[in-house]
Formats: sequence, structure tokens, C-alpha cells
Amino acid sequence: MKVYNTLSGKKEEFSPQGKEVRMYVCGVTPYDEAHIGHAMSYIIFDVIRRYLRSQNYKVKYVQNVTDIDDKIIDRAAKLGITPAELAKKYTESFDEDMKDLNIFRAETDIYPRATEEIPKIIEVIAGLVDKGFAYPAGGSVYFRVRNDPDYGKLSHRSLEAMRAAECAVGGEEKEDAMDFALWKASKPGEPFWESPWGEGRPGWHIECSAMSLKYLGETLDIHGGGQDLIFPHHENEIAQSESFTGKKPFAKYWMHNGLLQFGEDKMSKSLGNLITIREALNRYSPDAIRIFVLSSHYRSPLTYSEEGLEAAEKGAERLMRASSLGGSKAASAQALDAETYHKRFNEAMDDDFNTAQAIATLFDLAREINEAGDSGLSFSKAQSLLAELGRDVLGLKLPETRIISAGKVTFRISGKLSAKSTVIPDTVSARVNRLIEERVNCRKEKKWQQADEIRKKLAELGVILEDTQTGTDVTYKSVPSEESLNSLMKELGIAL
Repeated sequence: MKVYNTLSGKKEEFSPQGKEVRMYVCGVTPYDEAHIGHAMSYIIFDVIRRYLRSQNYKVKYVQNVTDIDDKIIDRAAKLGITPAELAKKYTESFDEDMKDLNIFRAETDIYPRATEEIPKIIEVIAGLVDKGFAYPAGGSVYFRVRNDPDYGKLSHRSLEAMRAAECAVGGEEKEDAMDFALWKASKPGEPFWESPWGEGRPGWHIECSAMSLKYLGETLDIHGGGQDLIFPHHENEIAQSESFTGKKPFAKYWMHNGLLQFGEDKMSKSLGNLITIREALNRYSPDAIRIFVLSSHYRSPLTYSEEGLEAAEKGAERLMRASSLGGSKAASAQALDAETYHKRFNEAMDDDFNTAQAIATLFDLAREINEAGDSGLSFSKAQSLLAELGRDVLGLKLPETRIISAGKVTFRISGKLSAKSTVIPDTVSARVNRLIEERVNCRKEKKWQQADEIRKKLAELGVILEDTQTGTDVTYKSVPSEESLNSLMKELGIAL
């Protein structure tokens, strides 16, 4: 597996410290609704993480919440609420957006909030002061950039460019214009915490260093974020963390996604060209948004386009149809070669997580599945692969199906069911079969209203019937109880 490392500027063999990958991704500053540019970044790192898991890596994942920041303080003041209330509101909104986008979250994930990690932040700042890498001035504490000879190694910027970017930040008390704040002296009306240097609050960069050190240790495997974070944020993280621990590298692989653009401009609140995640989800399915993002290489910029999203919506529908297509031949028939597509998919993902090629492979597989129905090939294994790769790796909401053939009826067990509940009791299947049999008879006798009534009532119980050229497809979205089926049969006057 090859991974592009921003630090070296080239693709490198992926060799983490062990089978557990320590992964840190910079989180949001919750001062407003998250926009689709945020969605792009978190979808990308979600898929990277999912693929690592599919390759039998354990992933210890940490993603911070910057819940104290100048933007939060300013917006809260305008709205007449506390910064904590504002941050809570938009953190909850962000979490809901991530859930609806099908961003994977494990029980072992850690989502630390800066305001809850003040002791660790103060510990790291104090250590930097003791080692001469930081100094207090005017109630604030600054990092002494000139004491770090490696400063600038991530962004590959010239000294002049970095100085121009940092000189406008901070007070006159700084020793050098490039020095950046680790601790900010409190201002009237702002939240503050007690510290050895007086009342104040942490700077943005030190928050991520402290939280990653606390939860992932002194060396990370992957540190991710958008390309707009390379300088100064990630550059400063490296300087702080390596100066504090004395160990290099702070992170083995620095991964940065390209930015979402609106026309020729980056999508951002300051430019007023935002489309929120919620607005996007009201227009398009989560699968369409994911396919739109993943159809370009993650390091490339992506231009927002309604035409592109509409095309992605149609692509999502093609994958859905192929993954739920009924009428596959018996296993004894010649089977569609699914393994070739699995190999192509993995080769694409092993080449710096090339999701564009991976998705193209799935579309090719979907086309083959659709054509297999006409050529007499068995495609059940290919369908399972399509659903597995699309769902488990790319995070699409494709149906996980278990196909059971019984004469002209094909039963499909929805992936929304738990493994335990996918065992359909004989008493339930017997009653469903009897209802299907009665519906078939009604159709033969052209009793269309009665046939539609049976299908409608079964759908209300979570059993979906779909008529095909080869018979009836049955999808169990939930398993009805024997009692509910008895009541339905009694209502319709059908005997077992």
C-alpha cells in the first residue's frame, strides 16, 4: 500500500508502527452549521479508515472538537448566548450531519473537546517553557520559532512566506513576528481558565498537540486534514509536539485532502458561498454526496456542481439496482468473475486511496451484473462483493442481502437486520409463503385489488414483494411476528 506523505512530498510504502493504526484527524470549530466542504474532508478520511479496517488493521481514531475559539466567542456575543451554548448546539448539529452521511464511528473512537482538556494543554505548554521553546509575555505564552531548526519542513515554505503569514497574529510582546500563541491572556467578557501565567485560554494549535499526545502517544501513524491546515496549523503542531517530546516524527504520514471550490474560490463562510451539509442532504442522497466526493482523487481540488451531484445520484441508483437485482441463476451455473473486480478495487485503493478508480471499478461490476441476467451467468457472488465494497469500504448505503432461492421466489434478507434476526423462523416463512401463494392466485384470476392489498399489508410488516420476470423477490426489512401474520391472514380470510 502506497500513501502520499505531505512531509516528504512523495508516495511512500505504508508501514505503521503496528497493526493498530493511530489516526488523528482535525475536527470542526462549531460556531455555525458545517458545510459541504467539511463533508468532503470527513468522507475522505472515513473511507481511508474503512479501507484500513478492511485490510485487517485496527484503527485507533481521534478527532478533536475546537469548542473554544475567537470565532465561537464573537458569534456567541452577537447572538447573545454563551460560547459554551453555541459550541454545544453546533457540535450536536455536526454529529447529526455525520450520522446522516454514514460516517463510521466506533465505540473506541475518541472525540475530545478542547475545553475538557485544559490540564493536559497547560502541562504541554509548561513543558515547552521549561525547555526554552516557549516564553511568557504579557499574560500570554508564545512558541519560540527560532529555537526549532526544522520549522517549515511540512509546508516547504520559505522563511519570508512564513513570516508574512504569522506577523499579523499576536501582540507587540512577541520576541519575533513568527512566534505564535500557545496561551492567550484573557480579555474582558471572554471565557478563561486559571494557569501558571494568569487567566486565559489555549491557542488553537496547542489544543491538537495536547489531545493527540494524550490519546495516541508521542508518535502518530496518520495525521489528516484539509490542505488549508498545512500552514500554519499542522506546521505548528509538529513544532510544538516534537519540541515537547524530543521525538521525531510526530506523525509518520501527513495526509491532506484537496479543497472544495465554488467556481474558482474555496468554499468558506468568509466568502459567503457556503452550502451546508443539511442543505445538500435535503437535495441529494448521502450516497450521491459520497460518490460525488470520491469520484475525484482526494488530493485534488473538487468544484461544487449540481450537475455533478445529479450524475452521482444516478450513479448511486445504478449501484443500488445492481446490488438488489433479483433472478440470479443457481450457484451451479457459470458464475460472473467477481474476483477480478475485487483485485482491481484493492489495487486502486492501495495506490494512495484512489477512490476514483475504485468507484469506476464498482460501476463496471454493476454493469456486468446487469448484463449477466441476460447471458445466463450466476451473479450472486458479484452482488455480494458489490454490496460489501460499496457499503463497508466506500460507506454507501447499499443493501446487504442474503439470497435464498425457493422455486420462483427469491428471498432477500436486508442488511439493516441484525445477524441474529436474519434467521427467519419456519413459522414466519410458512405464513409469508402462504400469503405470496394467495397473491399469485389473485393475480392469475386478475383480482388485482386483492393482490395489491396483500402486498401492501406485508410491506407494513416489513416484508417487501417485487414482481420480476422470473417470479417474486421478497426482501425482509424486518422480521414480522407470527402473531402479526396470523392477524393479517385472518383479516384477509386466508387459511394456512
